[in-house]
Amino acid sequence: MRKAVLDVGSNSVLLVVEEKTENGWKPVCEETRVTSLGEGTKESGVLSEMAMTRTLAGIQDLWLIAKTSGAEDIRAAATMAARIASNTSDFLARAEKQGTPVFVLSGEDEAELGFRAIANDPTFSTAPRLTIVDVGGQSTEIVTADRVDSEWIVRFRKSYPLGTLGLRGTILKPERLEIPELLRGVAEIDDVIGLCYLPGQCGEVVALGATGTNLVSIRDRMRHWEPDRVHGAELDYEEISKAVGWMCRMSDAERAEIVGIEPGREKTLHIGSLILERALHACRATGCRVSVRGWRHAMLESAEV
Repeated sequence: MRKAVLDVGSNSVLLVVEEKTENGWKPVCEETRVTSLGEGTKESGVLSEMAMTRTLAGIQDLWLIAKTSGAEDIRAAATMAARIASNTSDFLARAEKQGTPVFVLSGEDEAELGFRAIANDPTFSTAPRLTIVDVGGQSTEIVTADRVDSEWIVRFRKSYPLGTLGLRGTILKPERLEIPELLRGVAEIDDVIGLCYLPGQCGEVVALGATGTNLVSIRDRMRHWEPDRVHGAELDYEEISKAVGWMCRMSDAERAEIVGIEPGREKTLHIGSLILERALHACRATGCRVSVRGWRHAMLESAEV
């Protein structure tokens, strides 16, 4: 049996296809299309025509890849941009019309599934306490849970209206960020998160999403995507802070030339790195590990799909 899930995010559309085997679910295919569905949504309150057109094309493309890969069940879910836009019903109707139906995932479900993707992963599942940080285009999810016997007890779970596209469209518009703009961004992020764990209380911190994976592939100068090399890799707080500093001084075109960056991330990676840095600061963490898995994997591997 093969299944597929499309994560229709505010910045990109991600596809995972997996096959059920005697030893559990095994990856068959993963693809990404950077379509920026949520570009300008925080300011305008709507999904723009160009963004919807790009994203619908990306969904259609990935849906075909899923079918070609043998997926018997395909599910597509949209996240924060679709949750906050006033014209989401139009987008969903158009997706249905082209034969690629999409539903809107709640912030709570996104956070819960993101945590399950890590908690069920042998790479991280033995930690006594996990904190998950998932930086997206229009939202950031943070979850902390403790392992008690064979169960996970959630201590904290929240989806914040804070993302790379939202900040890029408002207080962090310039391609090159000067110190005053960067400080405004720090103040805004810290104010929204408004969270502080006592030192040493966050447990093992794991970063989901493109920010962490891109920072690793850039650090290691990967010219080709190597998920096995990225998954589980460590990033310390200092190197994330330094990455914020040197990337913020670049133009979009200059960031696009960085070895290891995923095409399309040049407009937002520096901002995602800043959000990740401030989230780690709020948790008083000295660093994090990185996962290539996300909520889409947990949704696919659950009984509901």
